[in-house]
Amino acid sequence: MSWLGQILGITDFSEFEGGRISFGAPWVQDRLWLLVLLCGIASTAGVLWYVYLQNGPWTKAKTLLAALRGTVLSLVVLILAEPILELKFVSSPKPWLWVLLDGSESMAIQDEAEVNDTSSSSSDRPAADGSASSGSAASGNSAGATRADQVRNIFQEEAQASLKALSEKFRIRLFSMVDSQGVRVLSAEQETGEGSSREANNPAKTTRDPEAQYSVEALLKSLGGWQTKGDVSAHGAALDDLARRHATDHLAGVVVISDFDQNSGPYAVASAKRLGAPIFAVGVGPVSARDLSVDLLVPPTMKKAETSTISVTVRQRESLGENVTVKLSVHPAGAESQSKLVGSRQVNLSAASLPVEFPYLPDQAGRMVFVAEVESIPGESVTENNRVTRDVTVIDDFLRLMFVEYEPTWEWRFIKEVFHRDRLVGMRGFRTYLRSADPVVRETNDLFLPSLTLPRNEFFQTDVIFLGDMPASALTTRFCELTREFVGQFGGGLVVMAGPRFGPGELAQTPLADMLPVVVDPDGRIDDREEFAMSLTPLASQFDFMRLGESADEQRRAWANLAKVPWYQPVVRVEPRSTTVLAEHPTAVCADGKTKQPLIAIRKYGRGEVVYIAHNEMWRLRRLYGETYYRQFWGQLIHRLGLSHAIGSQKRFVVRTDKTRYRADEKVVVTVEAYDQNFNPLGADQIPEGRLSGELSAVDTPGAEPQRIAIPALRPGVFETRMQMTSGGEHQLSIFDPLEKQPVTTSFTVASASAERRSAVRNEALQTSLATETGGKSYSLNQFAQLAKDIKSPEFKARQVVILPLWATWLCFGLVVGLLSIEWALRKGTNLP
Repeated sequence: MSWLGQILGITDFSEFEGGRISFGAPWVQDRLWLLVLLCGIASTAGVLWYVYLQNGPWTKAKTLLAALRGTVLSLVVLILAEPILELKFVSSPKPWLWVLLDGSESMAIQDEAEVNDTSSSSSDRPAADGSASSGSAASGNSAGATRADQVRNIFQEEAQASLKALSEKFRIRLFSMVDSQGVRVLSAEQETGEGSSREANNPAKTTRDPEAQYSVEALLKSLGGWQTKGDVSAHGAALDDLARRHATDHLAGVVVISDFDQNSGPYAVASAKRLGAPIFAVGVGPVSARDLSVDLLVPPTMKKAETSTISVTVRQRESLGENVTVKLSVHPAGAESQSKLVGSRQVNLSAASLPVEFPYLPDQAGRMVFVAEVESIPGESVTENNRVTRDVTVIDDFLRLMFVEYEPTWEWRFIKEVFHRDRLVGMRGFRTYLRSADPVVRETNDLFLPSLTLPRNEFFQTDVIFLGDMPASALTTRFCELTREFVGQFGGGLVVMAGPRFGPGELAQTPLADMLPVVVDPDGRIDDREEFAMSLTPLASQFDFMRLGESADEQRRAWANLAKVPWYQPVVRVEPRSTTVLAEHPTAVCADGKTKQPLIAIRKYGRGEVVYIAHNEMWRLRRLYGETYYRQFWGQLIHRLGLSHAIGSQKRFVVRTDKTRYRADEKVVVTVEAYDQNFNPLGADQIPEGRLSGELSAVDTPGAEPQRIAIPALRPGVFETRMQMTSGGEHQLSIFDPLEKQPVTTSFTVASASAERRSAVRNEALQTSLATETGGKSYSLNQFAQLAKDIKSPEFKARQVVILPLWATWLCFGLVVGLLSIEWALRKGTNLP
């Protein structure tokens, strides 16, 4: 039956399962009797036409002519019924084998020395035969060749035999990783200009000769479209894209040829598992090389005239014992020409990682850029990782804290003392409203606020609000609404500490209830039946203010210092929206009978955060070690809540970009939040021409004309625009404040160097994991010939249904014309008109 497969264009035809005829015309559906009736009428009409309309005696010729005419008329009725022939076949097609080539810029790295890497790691560690290994190493890892050239050499030389063996067993399709967008199909048609893009992007669609497009010659021609210009390596995104856009049931495996230096996108192993096919990982590049890299650890915010410590970490590979020079410099953002040397030290590389600390005393406020550099050593193939930059904000201002409490408590007293001595708060930054304080004291003492409902221009200069044990009657609606706006719109921080006298249930009927990380019970009562030790949740370690120790032992010792807490305020349940519980009761549960009672929880609310503490007994952290851990807890919490947004009056006009570092050709999103003197949103009708104006300057190009920009209003108080960046280097953005009549600046950097140039070695751990976790194998490039032996060709059975519309075929047309021609010839032969 193979001839039938050839006629129908079905490759790998193996079995015919049968067929049936159906009719497509609606009037025939479920009314086959009507078709039979009409065919009978048509046949009868043909006979009657010869009986009554053709003169002369009845002869055998007339009988034949009547039969022909009836058959033709019946055939016309059948054509109108649209007959369809359905044929069912079983074929055994070759399975697919996908080859995914790394298209990132790291494949353009020229490795310094020949790499004789035969230490492939796999599920059963295959070994290449001697001839393939030696030959491929010589040609594939020749000095001066890029990694992509090594792959091309392997494909075009000894491995052609392996490619031929693979092409006999599989239909091979080449793909290339394209940044974080997924994959691009490589096809011979694209290289020669033949074929449509639709066909090129559908590996299941055949074009012209089905076998020719999977030949070795076609694969080598497809390789010409492989480019290595990607800025990032996103193996996970590429595998997800293969699973999403090119899914097939006949996939034997995926060969990934890469250095596996993933630096973007989802985790590749998880994506490979979702693909559901074995990964055969072919590694390119050395697993070890001489390399230096540097990292920089700086505090996110520094205070002017306060000394901070900056840590530079130097890491080395195969350079143990060498002496190198480490330098740290700093310059204002957008003014690299004003760079100053912070320090320079010569260090001996006595370990794989070596920290070097530099003290720094900021002498000016603003956004500063720190640059750490280590000199390169002979034999380094990648030097881009020898330099790193970090941005730091140096402030000449203070954080403003507002503590709202009914009466003095131990927590209130100790927090006041801690932040009076804090360099970012100080005595000017801590203000309190005590409900029980004498009105005269509130009016005359600068520590106290005279009223809970301050004017808007004063209230919104606050950075963090502490809300203690207050009755609902003391919390005015205006205070609650201002607090919601402060947190949700301006990104402020709110800390709610439950007290033993009134409790958090007092907030249940106020606008503040919707902001809390918990749902409070308006009838709730204090639980002081027995003392307990708080239990930290696993998520607590992700928050810096919960990490009180540098080691696990110190962390346990620090929190054990809190000892047992005598009481807490229970709640109904945890608010599920954006809430993280950091500490919980060891035994008590919420109303659902399962969830432990939350004792410390944090929730994202709008642009700010709200922290809930179920008691005001944190002062017990001072029990054994004084202020050490107590100051660390509150200090880090306040820094998190207070420095996550513009501080003080700077909240009124904020210029920000969606990132501080961009790649070339990326779009920069510029957002300006603008308010008037009372922190009411500025509208387009309050600004000349309805747009904010500004300038964009390229810092690295002195004397260049700044680019003027206009930022339209997105909504009241928010102005936004997008800019396409093409040139690298530092850029300074200045937006004119129409109320203060002065510019507000921010800076960002467009990286001209790719992230792909920051690692000189292959990520062998990821390569091995991809192979092992999916049931594949791992190879070095000089073991490429082993693939043809190791990749098994499973047998697939594909059932196909071929639908042939008989009424629209040349066969049907020819049959009608043929019968009419025979009738015409017979009529002429019998002298009928």
